Amino acid sequence: MDVLGILDGVESHANASGWFERVNGHEPKSAPTTGGLTAAAWVDSVTPVNSSGLASTTARVLVMVRLYSPLSEPEDAIDRNLMAAMSDLYAAYCGHFTLGGLVRQIDIRGAHGVALSARAGYLEQDTAVFRVFTISVPLIVNDLWEEAP
Repeated sequence: MDVLGILDGVESHANASGWFERVNGHEPKSAPTTGGLTAAAWVDSVTPVNSSGLASTTARVLVMVRLYSPLSEPEDAIDRNLMAAMSDLYAAYCGHFTLGGLVRQIDIRGAHGVALSARAGYLEQDTAVFRVFTISVPLIVNDLWEEAP
């Protein structure tokens, strides 16, 4: 599995969107230090899926992409900016759903259990509170491991 290529593929969409002052390739242990939007991407889980063949195993690699916004004025702009950034990422994921051939597909509708989805919330980190959208990006990757009798 080209883990580096897969994560680079997911991160490149965030970088290319122009929405983020910083894009991290990991779930940060400390609060973002930028005044604008920040994105972070990391692998959450890897699970074999039923579309595997007889000689190899296909897997769902679930990548999380979290969008962070500091709480600022005007508060009405926070969700609007996060929604616009999320919508641009969704458009990129739907429009490039093989990540340039790195994966079979982004499982947009959840054929293998988890659909492309986003959940809003608040996150307190290092005494700072952020409005966040956490996007689940399920990637289906063919023939990751050879099966032997």
